[in-house]
Amino acid sequence: MAARLRPADPLAVADATGRVSAGTAERADLKLLVKHYLALLEDKAPGASVEVRVPPYAAVQVVPGVRHTRGTPPAVVETDAETWIALATGSMAWVDALTDAKVIASGERTDLSPYLPLG
Repeated sequence: MAARLRPADPLAVADATGRVSAGTAERADLKLLVKHYLALLEDKAPGASVEVRVPPYAAVQVVPGVRHTRGTPPAVVETDAETWIALATGSMAWVDALTDAKVIASGERTDLSPYLPLG
């Protein structure tokens, strides 16, 4: 079983967020923020019925319901790092990300809007 993600140091999050906002973020900043916000999502929506993927950085299983254990999950949300960070911080709304095809969501329970933003 993969190790559970952990929230990052608040100062590191603030620094990385500042660089993202300024448009000077590097790959390490995106990786830190993606994993940080996925860890917060795991805490806010514990479960294993939806797999949230932000390639190439990380994926987590969240949301209460039927547990998925093998093969392709029945419910998947996938997006890029910038979109995930925008959703997690509240600078982009879930419905807008779906409408603009910045998020691919298939299966039951893939509406993450009750859990966003994450903080």
